[in-house]
Amino acid sequence: MTAHNVDVKSHSKKYIKVYLALMVLTVLTVYASYLPTNVGVGIILALIIASVKSTLVAGVFMHLFGEKKIIIWTLILTIIFFIFLILIPLFSSLDSIKY
Repeated sequence: MTAHNVDVKSHSKKYIKVYLALMVLTVLTVYASYLPTNVGVGIILALIIASVKSTLVAGVFMHLFGEKKIIIWTLILTIIFFIFLILIPLFSSLDSIKY
């Protein structure tokens, strides 16, 4: 029974650290919104911070940091495909030939 308690305590410490990191990143996101930058830089900065936060949540709370490599590669390929699908309308709007 004591081994179970130690395991719970170690997980609790990890979850508290992630919670504190998420709070710091949230404050950083709010601070970044008040920076005197143009819209593009603000969006990129917010997306970078959100990516770090989502990586923490997925990795720790969904236990993906300890998963097998095939699952990690599947997630990476899914993200790459998603980015590709998002960029298709952008590239088509930049096309010089208008229909």
